[in-house]
Amino acid sequence: MIQSLYIGFRRDFGAVLALALPIIGSNLAQASTHLADAVMLGWYDVDALAAGVLGSTTFMIIFIVGSGFAIAAISLTANAEGGGLTWKVRRIVRMSWWITMLFAVLMVAPMWSTESLMVAFGQEPYIAALTGEYMRIALWGMFPALTVAVVRSFFLALIRPQIVFWATATGASVNALANYVLIFGNWGAPELGLQGAAIASVASQSISLGLMLIYLNTASGFRSYSLLRTLWRPDWNEFKDVFRLGWPISATLFAEVGFFSLSAVMMGWIDTATLAAHGIALQIATIVFMVYLGFSNAGTVLVGRAVGRRDIEELKSSARKVLILTLITVCATVLAFIAFPATLVGAFLDRTDEASADVLRIGIMLLYLAAVFQLADAMQVIGL
Repeated sequence: MIQSLYIGFRRDFGAVLALALPIIGSNLAQASTHLADAVMLGWYDVDALAAGVLGSTTFMIIFIVGSGFAIAAISLTANAEGGGLTWKVRRIVRMSWWITMLFAVLMVAPMWSTESLMVAFGQEPYIAALTGEYMRIALWGMFPALTVAVVRSFFLALIRPQIVFWATATGASVNALANYVLIFGNWGAPELGLQGAAIASVASQSISLGLMLIYLNTASGFRSYSLLRTLWRPDWNEFKDVFRLGWPISATLFAEVGFFSLSAVMMGWIDTATLAAHGIALQIATIVFMVYLGFSNAGTVLVGRAVGRRDIEELKSSARKVLILTLITVCATVLAFIAFPATLVGAFLDRTDEASADVLRIGIMLLYLAAVFQLADAMQVIGL
């Protein structure tokens, strides 16, 4: 009976999972960059962890808002590809890159001034200064990170998620290794602490982009799209289409991510232990959210291609399967958060540090609360 259930599940959901799992893997690899930062900074120093939480949270909210235009490109590109419009695919991807790069340029000044912004938001001056040091390095990773998001939208629309996974997984591995070397000063490297984590993040984002571009230029099947050859040629109609669809996505993501980011700032008003605990709980919740987002991205591709083919039955079938798989994941997540909170939070801490006891206690409580909003968090991103 178990075997027959497995065969039936694979028959009904195999095609969706074949697309969704590499996307989820790439999302997790991307999120693990900041996860590795949080874990290793937690082992290094609680103050560094608190500043890293503020810095990475600030970076992620800006990145996610900018990536709304890349998410729009997934839908538009999948639609064009489903209709066999190769020329339109090229223009959509190119204009999506233009918009995200303009956004990145506009964000340089605010990111450079993070220390002043954190002080204005009531953070401790020492933690604010550490956060500013982190961001003045990490901000340069915004350009490769957003470019990766755009190139990723192209690969996903063409049902080529494997390269996205391997590129981001390689970048995440480089980040973890560079963290180990630069944060702690291992293997003869200087001990850079929080600045080492920022350098590692920029390096990992750049490597992920480099691998994707190499694949784009060398793999068969992409030459007809000529994405890089006509990169500087404008197409204002597609620019407006990407912007028109992308800004509501960015605004929606800003509303959600901004809520969590503001709560991180508020935690800093209480004390460093609370801020660190909140950062840990948020990192864990973000990892799970990346799974939901992977199913959402897969649904966007499948639905977009179905719209391009005008296949309404396939559209409804794909949406239904994505929804069911997401609900199964929500159930597993809630169970894990309730059953193993100490294990999950404790993985981020050096138990020999006296300050870790308060962080662990607060983090467990916050993880229980995170279990409560999993269903709503999952359903809103699938609905989008």
